[in-house]
Amino acid sequence: IWWLDPELTYGNAKPFVFTQGHSVCNRSFFPCFDTPAVKCTYSATVKAPAGIQVLMSATQSTYLEEEGVYQFYMEYPVPAYLVALVAGDLIHADIGPRSRVWAEPCLLPTAISKLSGIVERWLTAAESLYGPYIWGRYDIVFLPPSFPIVAMENPCLTFIISSILESDEFLIIDVIHEVAHSWFGNAVTNATWEEMWLSEGLATYAQRRITTETYGAAFTCLETAFRLDALHRQMKLLGEDNPVSKLQVKLEPGVNPSNLMNLFTYEKGYCFVYYLSQLCGDPRHFDSFLRAYIEKYKFTSVVAQDLLDSFLNFFPELKEQCVESKAGLEFERWLNATGPPLAEPDLSQGSSLTRPVEMLFKLWTTEPLDSAAAASSVDLTKWRTFQTVLFLDRLLDGSPLPHEVIKKLSECYSSQLDSMNAEIRIRWLQIIVRNDYYPDLYKVRRFLENQMSRMYTIPLYEDLCTGTLKSFALEIFYQTQNQLHPNLRKTIQQILSQGLNPLPAIDTTAVTTDTPAMVLEDKVSEATNGAISLRDVNVSA
Repeated sequence: IWWLDPELTYGNAKPFVFTQGHSVCNRSFFPCFDTPAVKCTYSATVKAPAGIQVLMSATQSTYLEEEGVYQFYMEYPVPAYLVALVAGDLIHADIGPRSRVWAEPCLLPTAISKLSGIVERWLTAAESLYGPYIWGRYDIVFLPPSFPIVAMENPCLTFIISSILESDEFLIIDVIHEVAHSWFGNAVTNATWEEMWLSEGLATYAQRRITTETYGAAFTCLETAFRLDALHRQMKLLGEDNPVSKLQVKLEPGVNPSNLMNLFTYEKGYCFVYYLSQLCGDPRHFDSFLRAYIEKYKFTSVVAQDLLDSFLNFFPELKEQCVESKAGLEFERWLNATGPPLAEPDLSQGSSLTRPVEMLFKLWTTEPLDSAAAASSVDLTKWRTFQTVLFLDRLLDGSPLPHEVIKKLSECYSSQLDSMNAEIRIRWLQIIVRNDYYPDLYKVRRFLENQMSRMYTIPLYEDLCTGTLKSFALEIFYQTQNQLHPNLRKTIQQILSQGLNPLPAIDTTAVTTDTPAMVLEDKVSEATNGAISLRDVNVSA
């Protein structure tokens, strides 16, 4: 349960509270069987002060104004982690026949302008693929930047971090992913967290089928290429033999399942589901199977064998061909082998969008550098966001770059990138930090002074502390720590404390007299892995 003082909201007017149950946190919210294997209906009575709007992930709600009491009822069985509550200075607007958006008053106009009319389009596309939307309403609430992940698929009421509002393409993908969870994850749920891919892999596949139907194959292939790049980056960091790269991960006693939220769960799971769809020959045949799968198992929890048995029974000709035992692509190997996916999708339909990225990256990284040719070849302001972040991610992977390259990159693109969304800006700032490019370092300070979100602060602090700029990071942290949620403050303190052994008290006289004194913790409970930042994960539960 996250309690926020007014200063941690956008409006700075009223306190705010929200819950985040995934994976096993709702045991601290109410007594429950905190496992996805158990589902039940629920009702709740919530009393709140006047002026505080309360919402829950429920199909029915009433409000008794004279008593200040809200009553909620979820008529369909759900696992404990999908019970969610949010309360604060929230107002709403309808954005479709069965959808409304909730946000703080200062954010509502932006939320309306980004989502009005299109959520119904996504829901209709999903229904055409996977059958009726069973939850009644599909509402969205935008939460303050302290929300610890990007989005959460609470039934009837998707939670999304407000910070993503400025990045249109990421907002589209994140909401569609949560829409897909209405079928895969919420209606049919993985019975154990050791098989989280049954929710995330299927939801990612469904998300991409929906985006293909609504935005075309090229856009879907571009987004997939961006995510698979991130998967291989994570693979390189963790090593191909790391057990967390299995789809069926073994949970040791005492391990929080949320620690297994990684890109293998999403992208390796997606690749397996995509492989199954290719065995059918036509994705529409696989859509038919998934509709039957949802109808058979809705409101229950399943294991991988349920999905695979249903698949083979639905396609008896594939069962006769023993596709589950095809050499090198055995279902068992997909589930239990470490390393990259055994097969990846054909993304050639996205070449019109990915080829320019590859060409520009080659121009900037081929020696000798012809900066004039590179600069004149592409206008980044005409690119899609996913093209720009794919380009910047590849520059990040190649950092540190030769000084001449980073200098010319800054001259060509810095002013353009400054006016783009946060998903683009943070990547450019990470390039600045990883290349120790001091002329643009002031932009890193300016960005961190205005960010309260974990996903836009942690990656930069990790990079600053990995290189030679830790003192610069400390200075910014002193100045901004009071605007950060205590949980985020603690995480950044842990990052800053790496390499300080023993940990001394910080000499605050080097900062300013009005800066609150801060002493880094004497013991760090868990070392932060600086190499694997949220840039590489960007989790939407």
